[in-house]
Amino acid sequence: MELELRHLRVIREIADAGSLTRAATALGLSQPTLSAQLKRIERTLGGTLFERGRFGVRATPLGELVLARTRVVLPAVAELQQEAALFARTRSGLRHLRLGGTHGPLLGGLLARLSDAASGVPVSTTTTWSERELAARVSDGRIDFALVGVCGSAHPPAAPQVSWREIAVDAVHVMLPATHPLAGRAEIDLAELADEDWGAVPGDGCFADCFSAACTRAGFTPRSLYETDTSSVVHLVQVGRALGLARATFPPAPGIVTRPLASTPLTWRHLLGWQGAAQPAPAVDLVLAQARAAHADALERADTGGA
Repeated sequence: MELELRHLRVIREIADAGSLTRAATALGLSQPTLSAQLKRIERTLGGTLFERGRFGVRATPLGELVLARTRVVLPAVAELQQEAALFARTRSGLRHLRLGGTHGPLLGGLLARLSDAASGVPVSTTTTWSERELAARVSDGRIDFALVGVCGSAHPPAAPQVSWREIAVDAVHVMLPATHPLAGRAEIDLAELADEDWGAVPGDGCFADCFSAACTRAGFTPRSLYETDTSSVVHLVQVGRALGLARATFPPAPGIVTRPLASTPLTWRHLLGWQGAAQPAPAVDLVLAQARAAHADALERADTGGA
């Protein structure tokens, strides 16, 4: 793992809060998730950053060194981002950003990041489960950028004059009730879930067919696949009526754990689309960079049970 700015922000927050519990609350994470993240950061830096005590945490000598650099680096990067965003707005002539997306954490994360990176530029959003509809809206100029997802190596929705760039590729995970017998596993073999019903958010791509094919390779035919909205899928999982299929960026939900499937039988590609002739390169670069950062944020917050 390479050290990133978000890791420095975590270190600073822990030091400022004085305890992992308070820092986790401020960061919107569970305490175990923050502890696991801190361990990964410490492995990257080669030593312990904080000593835990009865009354909280205290920085080690290595932690003090890292914190000293962090308190210089983060303000400098924030200033750089503001200056770069101002330059991008000046060069691109951004006056208003109209974003569209399928339901998921990326659109909200992108909106939040653009509020800082392109402050002063009004941003509006629209959502739909149909990737084709979003592509059509970009093509005819009703929105400027679209966040969509496609299954595996499938092609993005075809639409005149729309260009696509990949944001990230995720493994598809399974959502289980926290009381499920396999919920404690770090990963789960799809074949072990042959007797389950399933829930997933609908789309107009090939995901349902790809899931059926993955089940066939695992030696079974899925009993049922309920295609419904996200909140209904979550409810079906919470009450034990079905398991859910989710992106790796799916945020934690009460009573649910999300685990990767062994050997990654399904993947999901996050894409950004725009009308090639209508968007200047600085605007595309700005939105794409913030979309990738929003994905990294969502992945960090996701509950996958890993260390």
